[in-house]
Amino acid sequence: QVQLVESGGGLAQPGGSLRLSCAASGFTFSSYAMSWARQAPGKGLEWVSGIYSDGSKTYYADSVKGRFTISRDNAKNTVYLQMDSLTPEDTALYYCAKSPGDYIATMTDQYDYWGQGTQVTVSS
Repeated sequence: QVQLVESGGGLAQPGGSLRLSCAASGFTFSSYAMSWARQAPGKGLEWVSGIYSDGSKTYYADSVKGRFTISRDNAKNTVYLQMDSLTPEDTALYYCAKSPGDYIATMTDQYDYWGQGTQVTVSS
């Protein structure tokens, strides 16, 4: 069965960095686009970034563009989210999600599998 397991969350100071990982199993990882989304306290789920199956194209929400970098290693079945210049507004539960195909949707209801999430807290 499909499994997505996030890791790498934690506490960071404003201006700091964290790198999230999402280990995938149960499907042909190299055939599907993947995305990251987040949910801040009291807010809805927000799409953050996506990457095509071969890593050739990446997309970002305006709120993280220039600060976050998505990448993937198809040999390791893992997708990453490098987060730099963090602000308290980045505090959220971060999820990775599998696309039903090799396309990236910004609407979170378009994704068919989700991980359990990893908490990111940005605070001094």
